Amino acid sequence: MEKGSEFVVGSENMHLEEPWFTGMDTEETEMGQPNSEIQGFRLERGEASNMVFSTEAPLVIKESPTSGSCSCSLKKIKSTVAPKGSEFCQKDKSGHDKKLSRQYRIELGQLFQGTVSSHDWELAESLILSADPQTLNDALCVTLDAIWFLSTQQELYGITDLIKKIIANGAYDFTRAALRTSFLASCVSACQSRTMSLADTVTVMAQRLRERLQECHGDEVLKAEAGAKVQKYTEWALKCIGSHSRCQGSNDRVNHCSAIEIQLQLTAFKTFLDLAGNQLTGKDFTEAFDAACFPFTLFSSSFDAGWASGISATVIQGLLDMLVEGGADNVNQCFLEASRFGSTELVRILLQIAQRNGLDVDVDLALGFASHYCKIGTMECLVEEGNAMAFLGPLMRAAERGCMQAVQWFVKRGCRDMALCLALTAATSSSQVGGAAYLLPHVPKHVLTAHSIEILKAAGERSGGSLDGVAFLLHSDFLGDAAATYAVADSIAKSDDEAVAPELRAFVQEHWSEAAFLDGLKQGQEHYMKLMRILKRGESPICLRDLPAPLRVGIAYIPLYRECVEVGGRLLSQRLRGQLVEAVRMLGGGSLEEVSQGRELLATLEHHLPPFLVRAPSVG
Repeated sequence: MEKGSEFVVGSENMHLEEPWFTGMDTEETEMGQPNSEIQGFRLERGEASNMVFSTEAPLVIKESPTSGSCSCSLKKIKSTVAPKGSEFCQKDKSGHDKKLSRQYRIELGQLFQGTVSSHDWELAESLILSADPQTLNDALCVTLDAIWFLSTQQELYGITDLIKKIIANGAYDFTRAALRTSFLASCVSACQSRTMSLADTVTVMAQRLRERLQECHGDEVLKAEAGAKVQKYTEWALKCIGSHSRCQGSNDRVNHCSAIEIQLQLTAFKTFLDLAGNQLTGKDFTEAFDAACFPFTLFSSSFDAGWASGISATVIQGLLDMLVEGGADNVNQCFLEASRFGSTELVRILLQIAQRNGLDVDVDLALGFASHYCKIGTMECLVEEGNAMAFLGPLMRAAERGCMQAVQWFVKRGCRDMALCLALTAATSSSQVGGAAYLLPHVPKHVLTAHSIEILKAAGERSGGSLDGVAFLLHSDFLGDAAATYAVADSIAKSDDEAVAPELRAFVQEHWSEAAFLDGLKQGQEHYMKLMRILKRGESPICLRDLPAPLRVGIAYIPLYRECVEVGGRLLSQRLRGQLVEAVRMLGGGSLEEVSQGRELLATLEHHLPPFLVRAPSVG
């Protein structure tokens, strides 16, 4: 299985004590580093994705704990901005480039956030006149974030005019604004998937993030750092959503948008893209597409089935369509990643986007990823809606990993005989005895007979040191004919084919060959002779001859009997079979070399044992 991509969070310079503006400090998230498997949302890419998000600073000035509505006080803002604004303007009149102090930037940011939340466009426009370039870039991000909460045509006009003025006054960081707002838009859409509070959404997100990291391999410290930062970004987005929701009087729940509201929001985003023009590159659109897709892997478990076809998904579909039109070239990469993590609704959306835009997505490889991680719902989507048809590879990988749910799903869907045979070989080679036991009855006997030697050779070659799977097939009499199964094992033991793994050859020579049977007979004879010497010459105070015959037999053969019972399966190894044949002969069972099954031999031995020592045999 190919390795997935990696998620490595870069260095940060955060000032968590600042309530809003330093919350806009840039943070970089690198995706696609080759040295780890901490998963972001970039598959097999060798380049960094400099995603920039705000930290978790609050998005309003202060909030009354008893109020469910927006706490922004326009009177307070207006009374505060007058003296501060005059100071800002004086700095600008001095002839120096506008470069505000940190404290001024914090205060100006608080004021600007309040005006945007309150839709006081006139006051917001007056504030940007006092802003330096860095502050303008931050203001552009905040304004663009607000478009996903538009509800009227008047709000659309106000926010697009404000965006135009911010850009006209010198904002230039379109990349950060595009990535950040794409991430936020995805979170907004995800939160509309169910009627649950934002607090519940945070819990769902945190649990899914922990599950995501558990599925990945890599340095635990690096995983912990990545997890903490991803959770911080997502919590920021949820706080932003909560702030706007409370301003709209929704009491900490995300409103479901109407078709008209969705159109307003997408129109505002398209206006931003038009204003940015060629300042946004194809790489920017690609990374924004990544940023928009990533949250859906965290929220995937909260989606109702069919969510992708509902109105709540319209915003994210429109956003992703525009990013593809702008030059995003990673639809297939995100599609594969969504399949890996079982984000079925995102898979469904990306299938639709690929179809609308004439793009190719690798549904068969995606099915491989989904089956590798046993994402059954995603597998069904890929087959039923994506027309994935290549079952062989995914089935073999599922069998190799022992993913019984996925193996059973493929078998019930219908697989070719050879595909089932190869899956059995894969399960056997990795010693997935449960999977091999499930698959064995589904492989026709004529297929097993025709490929018996190849099955054992391939299983031995890829065994990785454990031959438990091979032993299971032999004990199970996988050919349905004891003589044929023993003959196949013996042919491998005698083979000088270099393709036969040395470990496999040694194993069957010791336990399953004709020579092993003869050695078992010899061991049985030696054991009997030792027993006779003890009976005749033993100096124990307890005279074995005086014991009842069943007890004498028990003392002599109970270890062999128990070993045969515990092995299980239909067949005993040739070595055990040889010892058992000799034991039965010594007990008066006659010549039993032709008795191949373990049941008849054990039944004869049990007849001579005391009843309290006999356990119901599991062989036969």
